Amino acid sequence: MEFKLNEEQLEIKRAAREFAEKELTPELALEFDQKEEFPMALYKKAAQLGFTSMRIPTQFDGQGYGVLEDCIVVEELCRVDPGLGVAISLGNLMIPEVLLKHGSEEQKAKVIPPLARGDKIAAAAFTEPEHGSDITRMDSTAVKAGSEWVINGAKEFITNAPIADYFILLCQTDPNAQPSHRGQSLFLAEKGMPGLEATKLHGKMGIKPAVTGSLSMSDLKVPEANLVGELNKGFYYTLELFDGTRITVAAQAVGMAQGAFEKALAYAKTRKQFGQPIFNFQGVSFKLAEMAIKIEAARLMTYKAAWLYDKEKPNPVATSMAKAYASRVAMEVTDDAIQIFGGYGYLADYHVERFHRCAKITEIYEGTSEIQKLTITNYLQKQP
Repeated sequence: MEFKLNEEQLEIKRAAREFAEKELTPELALEFDQKEEFPMALYKKAAQLGFTSMRIPTQFDGQGYGVLEDCIVVEELCRVDPGLGVAISLGNLMIPEVLLKHGSEEQKAKVIPPLARGDKIAAAAFTEPEHGSDITRMDSTAVKAGSEWVINGAKEFITNAPIADYFILLCQTDPNAQPSHRGQSLFLAEKGMPGLEATKLHGKMGIKPAVTGSLSMSDLKVPEANLVGELNKGFYYTLELFDGTRITVAAQAVGMAQGAFEKALAYAKTRKQFGQPIFNFQGVSFKLAEMAIKIEAARLMTYKAAWLYDKEKPNPVATSMAKAYASRVAMEVTDDAIQIFGGYGYLADYHVERFHRCAKITEIYEGTSEIQKLTITNYLQKQP
């Protein structure tokens, strides 16, 4: 059953599926899950085919599509493997979107094309060790000194931090602002700048090929030309950014759920117990029916949020609903898949345990499910 995609979108779906099934092999998936390494060669292949730059305009070497087309690709990648799929989908994380909307012409021309082509990797650093989901407060500070900004502070749980070439940093620029988020600004930094250090985090539960790290900024000097957009508007730019990136996370969740479901369905039809396929037992078949219903609902919510973003305007409530629901569905469906596989589901070679481990992060990053519910309740409170 398909949400009504047009012919071009269906072609994108077919191409992404073909690439994923050919390149994201089960052997490679297990290898990268164990190594906790970013699949750079695979990422560059995906980039050459345009799968990593769907939302970047063609003038900056991207594909010029919207969030919906991006979601279609992300879903297909994560359907075949959640870890590799997420890693590929987050390679140019957030920076192009921020710069496209608020960057200077020089920033756009320098940074976006190499990210679009897969020559460079991006990282967006908002989360801090002490504040987690609360980005209204920043301990990282940027102080103006002549024609430079001097940045000090630390960031935690930053996707791509150990491998990124470009960084977006959210810092406090006006310490006296009330409330404090009115004094935050965004800055561009580059790998190799003195005072910028990244440390890789090890031992994650899932999405191990999507490397994560800590950042420390110690008297990091960036030129004033590296301020992104207007001074003290960083918090607002960040919220606006999440309206789009959270839809992509919902698409990751839908893909993970779909992939685990397909594996469980195939297994249920071939695994025999008590002289017949286990699909014949309602305990199993009804579970699969429930899984199919949840995935379909999550996909429609995700596509709706993407469609609204592309065709009308970003809808924070639709986005939060899609992310909160799809991520929960991913957890439940991958859990049910393990149950259908029984003892085999607990083994790495059968893959569904990896889908379950990877699904959990979709309830946490880009704003936890609790943060999504806050967005929704704020909206409900304002309803007459």
